[in-house]
Amino acid sequence: MNEAATVNVTSWDVVLPDEGATSRLAMDLASMLMPGDMVALSGELGTGKTTIARALVREIAADERLDVPSPTFTILQLYELPRARLVHADLYRVADPSELEEIGWDELRDGAITLVEWPDRAGGAALAPDRLDISLSMPPGAAPTVRRVRLIGHGRLATALMRMRATRALIDLAGFGPARRRHLQGDASSRTYERLVGTRRTAVLMDAPRRPDGPPVRDGLPYSAIAHLAEDVRPFVAMARGLKARGFSAPVVNAADLEAGLLVIEDFGTGAVVEGTPPAPVAERYEAATDVLAALHRLDLPATLPVAPNIEHTLPPYDIGAFLIEAELLVDWYLPHQGLPPTSPEQRELFRSLWTEALSGPMAMKPVWTLRDFHSPNLMWLPEREGLARVGLLDFQDALMGPPAYDLVSLAQDARIDVPEELELSLVGRYAKARREADPHFDVRGFAGSYAILGAQRATKILGIFARLDKRDRKPHYLRHMPRIWSYLDRCLAFPDLAGLKAWYETHVPPPSLPTPSLTSPDMSPNLPPPTLSPPDPPEPEPGSPPAEPAGEAASAPSSTPETSAS
Repeated sequence: MNEAATVNVTSWDVVLPDEGATSRLAMDLASMLMPGDMVALSGELGTGKTTIARALVREIAADERLDVPSPTFTILQLYELPRARLVHADLYRVADPSELEEIGWDELRDGAITLVEWPDRAGGAALAPDRLDISLSMPPGAAPTVRRVRLIGHGRLATALMRMRATRALIDLAGFGPARRRHLQGDASSRTYERLVGTRRTAVLMDAPRRPDGPPVRDGLPYSAIAHLAEDVRPFVAMARGLKARGFSAPVVNAADLEAGLLVIEDFGTGAVVEGTPPAPVAERYEAATDVLAALHRLDLPATLPVAPNIEHTLPPYDIGAFLIEAELLVDWYLPHQGLPPTSPEQRELFRSLWTEALSGPMAMKPVWTLRDFHSPNLMWLPEREGLARVGLLDFQDALMGPPAYDLVSLAQDARIDVPEELELSLVGRYAKARREADPHFDVRGFAGSYAILGAQRATKILGIFARLDKRDRKPHYLRHMPRIWSYLDRCLAFPDLAGLKAWYETHVPPPSLPTPSLTSPDMSPNLPPPTLSPPDPPEPEPGSPPAEPAGEAASAPSSTPETSAS
């Protein structure tokens, strides 16, 4: 795609030299459209309005072979697509805007992506406020395939148009200009991802605009600031390069627009650490992930990492403020979800006091890089690599300097997957043994207590997060995981040092009332005791190996996007 003129905040002039450039424009447009948006296509007969509309429909449908008939005679063509409902309209035969009322125009396009050819026949009232106007013309003297296009964004699409331009520039810079763009299904994360599919290689486009501050919740600060959540892509770049420099498989950052929050990163393929239906842990892969944590945690890890020349990122501490604001998600979201009245100030203060006391032990341990979402959706299996490099790491932008047990809890008490108790205990023992072999003074019993305490804190937080995803974000499918989280919480609260918190929970926190079958397995019964560890056997003569160097810089893309459920 060749740019032909300067742009302002709402418009962009481009020249499309051939059909390939037209297809790339359709890919770029499809990536930014959302339900409720409208694309209005204007131009003389033969300028290619239907060509662009047809390409757009196929891109949104993710089906290059989809039959897309022209609606010239039918006026409307409707598509029920997985991503969105789509209305393709050709208003050339509409003589008066009142005719649109007869076909239920407003009702048809409500909540749909709408493509309109000959929009001038509709009258201004029939056009959506969030709209992209595209006018096409044939430059005098140019080849028959050349089209001049002016794009003007209105409402939400004014900003989206400028972001589309920045995205296209980054894709071209990364060497993926001709690549196909494939939307990847999102999840709890606010970020979006696409797979860039070239002729010989692939990459992942990460679109993560700067996170806006939410309302203040304590001391004038929003939740994201207190919990130390990443506000832009700089932490991701810093952690990716920091992990890779130490021999771990974090994605290579091929190109970055730090201000826009856009990255083109290495594509890790479709291999996962779980398999089957329903997905279940593959023990070998969970063991390798455990070894990654043990190897990472025995390193001396800096709190400040380079991002780019003259730009650094400092990992915040996993301080008591962050731990408490996360735990209070249970009070603020889970308890109301269960139909309970607001918690009294006195009981909230007792809740905070009990957690402050309990967390003092884990917080006293030597801090490490706590990746924070070290669980199955964010761990990719790379069998072509060797050793620790077989575990591909994703979704670490919220990393903190925190207790080493936290990420092991995230793995062994996976919020989305049933981890059999015997496997959980094996992983905890494996980690402790590796740490003890590297450091004979490693406090195994203290680590076991920290594991139980942080397991209870994490389960508390996730119950609140899943309730919030249901209520605020209209994502009720996370509720089915609550029984599993409750079983983790119940087991961890059995740890003797949490007796005070256990009593508070027994008085104030009911179990999930979800009217669906529990997803807990027989091995995850709520009555199981918390993990108990014995000191590992004495170190063997050969200590564990350091992280292996990755076998290569390029791979292929995740089958599912990184997920952020625990931040």
